[in-house]
Amino acid sequence: MSSLITEDEICHETALVWLEDTTDLDYVRQSLDRLPTRRARPAYHRDGRMVGYALLGSNAKPSRSSGTFRRRVFWLLPHDRDTDANGVYATGAPAEAIDPRTLAPASKGCKTERSEGGPPSSAMQELGITLPL
Repeated sequence: MSSLITEDEICHETALVWLEDTTDLDYVRQSLDRLPTRRARPAYHRDGRMVGYALLGSNAKPSRSSGTFRRRVFWLLPHDRDTDANGVYATGAPAEAIDPRTLAPASKGCKTERSEGGPPSSAMQELGITLPL
């Protein structure tokens, strides 16, 4: 879950690769997966679809026990808001959901009013403020 991802765990990221345009996505789910490589496109074994993943620099060390690397993967499930706008996440968002506009290599990203399914408050709109939650 995103709340469990720390800056230390993602400090070796050098880039994020997006497999689709995230402009119209209110949120993406993120997780830290154990993967066999630093840079190759990971296999995807969840329902739904992978929308992106992180690349690691050469200084990233594999796990001593498994030889794998911890890398972020970004994904969506079939019942997420992008596919089912009136479904379970018409408002609110899953715990691991992050606004893709706030993501960057080695940065956890944030939940925002947009990712939570609500419009900015009228006070924020008047001031032109869009703060992460």
